[in-house]
Amino acid sequence: MTAPTARPGRGRRRALLGLAAAVSAVALLAGCSTSSSGSAGGSGEVAKDTKANLTYAVWDQNQVKAIKANIKGFNEKYPDIKVNVDVTPYASYFTKLQTQGSSNTLPDLFWMNGPNFQLYAGNGKLAPITDEVKSGAIDPKNYSSALNKLYTLDGKQYGVPKDFDTIGVWMNKSLFEQAGVPMPSKDWTWDDFQKTGAELSAKLKSQGAYGAAAGMDGQTTYYDTIFQAGGSVVDGKKSEYDSKAAEAGLAYWTDLIKSGASPTMQQLTDTTADQWFTSGKVAMYQGGSWFRSALIGTDIEKDVVAYPLPKGKEQATVIHGVSNVVAEASKNKGAAQALQAYMASKPAQQQQGDMGAIIPAYTGTQDAFTKTMPDADLQVFLDAVEYAKPLPVSKNTAAWNTLETNLLPSAFDGSKPVDQVAKELATKMDAALAKE
Repeated sequence: MTAPTARPGRGRRRALLGLAAAVSAVALLAGCSTSSSGSAGGSGEVAKDTKANLTYAVWDQNQVKAIKANIKGFNEKYPDIKVNVDVTPYASYFTKLQTQGSSNTLPDLFWMNGPNFQLYAGNGKLAPITDEVKSGAIDPKNYSSALNKLYTLDGKQYGVPKDFDTIGVWMNKSLFEQAGVPMPSKDWTWDDFQKTGAELSAKLKSQGAYGAAAGMDGQTTYYDTIFQAGGSVVDGKKSEYDSKAAEAGLAYWTDLIKSGASPTMQQLTDTTADQWFTSGKVAMYQGGSWFRSALIGTDIEKDVVAYPLPKGKEQATVIHGVSNVVAEASKNKGAAQALQAYMASKPAQQQQGDMGAIIPAYTGTQDAFTKTMPDADLQVFLDAVEYAKPLPVSKNTAAWNTLETNLLPSAFDGSKPVDQVAKELATKMDAALAKE
């Protein structure tokens, strides 16, 4: 989903910004599909004297330095494959990509996110990694199974995960001390979170501070609790909001507000949950691993520690990550797949992580991330991969994301019952899914 604050393109913003254009893109891309047999292309290896000029499209200028370091390593093996890194700001990245997709002029290699993936893979725009896996150039076992699943459609995997983010709870130890409330166990439950939040709010009331913060961001809040309740958000062409588990996952947050443990929805609309936390007015903030970039160098950095998400019926967190994909229509597909395979390799991923560009997706290359805030226990976000579930997506994710944005506030502000809103959302979401 890459950074709401200092690094454009991470987290929910990565997943959702620009998605509105994807609605019209369904028809746009569908009319210009190319054939994707699953066996065309290369094995991730080409002759060392291969000559090609590749375009690698990305949206984050902050990562270009590390990318170019990777390309230097790639060119040690393939000196005659030239790679041009094309950076387009995220706000217009997918608009540009849709235009290129409609004319079959997509970049040779480019970044893809979960919410847009099925649109491109389903319309034959992406080359599967089938041959690279068969040759051993890419081994999916080196990456989170949830991330692999996110970039798999109809049994074929197309994207190679390059990075990831998970969700945890950022805790301000100083506010716990001021309130005289002990830090909870990291083996905590929903009930522990709710009670701690309410107790903190009561004792911090004179300071205008709260124990926790709710929020309307699915990736960092209600998707996680729906999963923890044993439910899901979407299953193929069916919405899962009309289920007891989904209602429980939503009620977790509405209950937090009702108890006074969290600011009201109006307060959170005026000032977002992350801003409440960075200003020292919220003790517990449920947010993504990318949030550490907003904390480093701040007055509260020394007071912050990360906790795993509280456990509901089961333990779960949302995971999302960008992947590298190859255009099916690329005139240099073999060379592009060789670059795709190299970018997915352990040396390249380790280099990306060590240079601070990302949390690399390749298992065992994430040590640099934990060292950026050595006293905050950032290992929590890495351990969460074991029980992570992929960000909920479909072929036209934007359509029902809009429904969530329009309908859920009435549950969060208490103007309508959770079950009523959930049923209405499910009905309208089913209609949107049926049109995909």
